[in-house]
Amino acid sequence: MRRETLSAASALPPEAGSSAVPAPPRGDWATLSKLLPYLWTYKYRVVAALACVIAAKAANVSVPLLLKELVDALSIPIGDPRAVLVVPAGLLLAYGALRLANTVFTELRELVFAKATEGAARSISLQVFEHLHALSLRFHLERQTGGMTRDMERGTRGVQSLISYSLYSIVPTLVEVGLVLTLLAVKFDASFAWITLAALAAYIGFTVTVTEWRTQFRKQMNELDSSSHSKAIDSLLNYETVKYFNNEGFEARRYDESLDRLRRAKLKSQSTLSLLNTGQQLLIACALIAMLWRATEGVVAGRLTLGDLVMINAFMIQLYIPLNFLGVLYREIKQALTDLEKMFGLLDREREVRDAPDATELRADAPPVVRFENVSFAYDRAEGEQPGLARPILHDLSFEIPAGHTVAVVGPSGAGKSTLARLLFRFYDVGEGRITIAGHDIRALTQASLRRSIGIVPQDTVLFNDTVAYNIAYGRPGATQAEIEAAAQAARIHGFIASAPVGYQTMVGERGLKLSGGEKQRVAIARTLLKNPPIVIFDEATSALDSANERAIQAELQTAARNKTALVIAHRLSTVVDADEILVLEAGRIVERGTHAALLAQNGRYAQMWALQQSSAEGASSPAGA
Repeated sequence: MRRETLSAASALPPEAGSSAVPAPPRGDWATLSKLLPYLWTYKYRVVAALACVIAAKAANVSVPLLLKELVDALSIPIGDPRAVLVVPAGLLLAYGALRLANTVFTELRELVFAKATEGAARSISLQVFEHLHALSLRFHLERQTGGMTRDMERGTRGVQSLISYSLYSIVPTLVEVGLVLTLLAVKFDASFAWITLAALAAYIGFTVTVTEWRTQFRKQMNELDSSSHSKAIDSLLNYETVKYFNNEGFEARRYDESLDRLRRAKLKSQSTLSLLNTGQQLLIACALIAMLWRATEGVVAGRLTLGDLVMINAFMIQLYIPLNFLGVLYREIKQALTDLEKMFGLLDREREVRDAPDATELRADAPPVVRFENVSFAYDRAEGEQPGLARPILHDLSFEIPAGHTVAVVGPSGAGKSTLARLLFRFYDVGEGRITIAGHDIRALTQASLRRSIGIVPQDTVLFNDTVAYNIAYGRPGATQAEIEAAAQAARIHGFIASAPVGYQTMVGERGLKLSGGEKQRVAIARTLLKNPPIVIFDEATSALDSANERAIQAELQTAARNKTALVIAHRLSTVVDADEILVLEAGRIVERGTHAALLAQNGRYAQMWALQQSSAEGASSPAGA
């Protein structure tokens, strides 16, 4: 029994914050037109594959013709020498040769075109992957990883399916139908061709109509499939959180509800599929009866030979087999087009942050000056509004980090401290004002050269599911083992790594879950030290460390920031006392600035924060019951 494969995903929501109205789904021909350039790279293979298709079908259609001659030759009288010479030696050998030729040309077609199929799939997948990395942080904060990876997976498979079904099934079937109709019309009366043509038209019309009607059920099924997949991925990624709150049962029920909705949608889709299959078989059966009735009548009347009857029957059997799967092929091609359209939809997402046409490379051989000039910024933008009008984070912010100096930013959570790092990396563009490096507006620089010049130790360190050596070397791919170990020693993590059974080949687990928070943060420090950029950002770089390790690493961070332009974002004030300037940020505005000593002397907001943290530290260090 024929079954459908589940192969499409629901479309992702438009990129959050984008003011552009989401583009309507493109038609099938528009999707094909986007695919053709990838295939046209292999145009000679396409032509060669089509030639093999025609040759294979010509051999296949010749088989019933030869079968007719073989059957008619059986009417030779017994004892006639031709019965021995012509039938076995001639027709049988030719019959076998044609069967073999059909197989050989079919295999040649697949061999010739395999490189084009795999090459096109590879090119599109790579382009989508690169484009996703080029999209803004806003998009990646809003996306669902499970659903998006499902779209990529199905889109890649859709390229292969579309080419396979069209070139290997639809095109050969059309070629064969054309040859058969021509032979029927030439060798017999036109009624045979008209019956076959009418059956094909009715079959195709019925298939297309019912399949288009079924599309709504398919879409619902695929949306529920993506939804259940996303829920499962999200739950597994948050394994520890599930365990912390003892919510395994809750997650199982939530996933089961999604699976139950998917089950009901699949049953509805299957019932409509059964209706389609039954209608198709009815049309084919009627065509077969009509053709054989006409052929039998012709044999009885003497207009046709027994070989003609066998040939017509063989033609109908050869057409019946591909026609039997034409509905499946149509649905799969439609589904492949849908999957491909979804992947092309990812390519159509506009880059919120893009290089200017005349963007220049940042040359920062020495530590540059970094300036924030009247910067205002908001994360969420309402559709059609200008940047900076919704949920403002920063307000007319201005400060300078002199070349080779360290500026620290402190303040309560939500003040906008980490936003400064995101803007400096140009994950977002500022709403008003500008940020300059060495006098260049960063919007006039290429993003690659900008980010090459900046290193960061983030507050929340996420590692690749690979070895410790790989994660440290990610700061500078191609670094030697000695350089990796030197960076680890500077980050005070070499001893821990060396004590592991396999040392630097120790796997850190997904997102680095096998390491403690402090160990992950020291790996992040090591890879930034290995990168050795002229600008460094420490975003709560020691937040996951205990006091002893914090003091040890603090010296290393100061060494790492020496002779570099450094921005330190901190919550614990003890980590920024040596900064050249400290900015106190509240609600996106600088309320105080100066050195540690000067800010204490002002007895303002910084002094209050310092006193509060000092008293908390003294209370924590006092013996119990004191």
